[in-house]
Amino acid sequence: MKLTATEIKAAKPKEKAYKMADGGGMYLEVFPNGTKSWRMKYRMGPKEKRVVFGVYPTVSLSEARTKREEAKRILAEGGDPSQEKQAEKAAKVLAVQNSFESIAIEWHNHKKENWSQGYAEDILEYLTKDIFPFIGKRAINEIKPAEMLAVLRKMEQRGVLDKLKKTRQACRQIFTHAVITGRAENNPVTDLSGALKAPKQKHFPHLNVEEVPAFLNELNKYSGSMITRIATKLLMITGLRTIELRTTEWADIDFDKGIWQINIKRMKMYCPHIVPISHQGRELLE
Repeated sequence: MKLTATEIKAAKPKEKAYKMADGGGMYLEVFPNGTKSWRMKYRMGPKEKRVVFGVYPTVSLSEARTKREEAKRILAEGGDPSQEKQAEKAAKVLAVQNSFESIAIEWHNHKKENWSQGYAEDILEYLTKDIFPFIGKRAINEIKPAEMLAVLRKMEQRGVLDKLKKTRQACRQIFTHAVITGRAENNPVTDLSGALKAPKQKHFPHLNVEEVPAFLNELNKYSGSMITRIATKLLMITGLRTIELRTTEWADIDFDKGIWQINIKRMKMYCPHIVPISHQGRELLE
């Protein structure tokens, strides 16, 4: 006789595991700890085998019967339901390992060693907030250009065009990483730049060559902080970034050799940067 939902629900654990048959080789095995597991026995040649469909009530009676019919179909076609299930499980594991999010994290961990902490945090934040919720769980080799365009356009619609540009570039590099490591065949982001709005370039104020003498004249007459006046002249002479100048310590400056070595931790790319000290620079520092 076939099982009923009432019988299954009422089944209590005993000292030893026991089986409740539902026909077609399928049965519910009730274990001493109370677990109820759907299983099906079948034969492959002379050998008796079993396949597990899942645990009740996660897998209901009707769902277990559907799995039984699918197993019978596989058997009728000469396949092995147990091997099919193992292959399906392996495919799911592979899909998780090859998801966009997992590969993006792998790429980020590899690249962040050459980035500043702030930049690394920004890129991960953009991906986490604007990309992962939409395609993070998708297998990376299944994502198409139209899908990526739709995701990136959500940022475009919010008007965050600077973030959009950085996020698009990061996504392009992530897909390139996947292609190089054999987990994707193409890069769906490569040609999207023309389909998205670009941020407006902001040019910082600057002096033309003919304006420099007048500026220096006014700077010399500046009545504010002497440190500000000297620092401005040093920036002009050395070409340093303001943060490099402001955070310099006297130990970074070698007057005997006439060099100014910027601490590597203050450099964007963490590369050594040595600035020669001219006699004008020496006078300003002194």
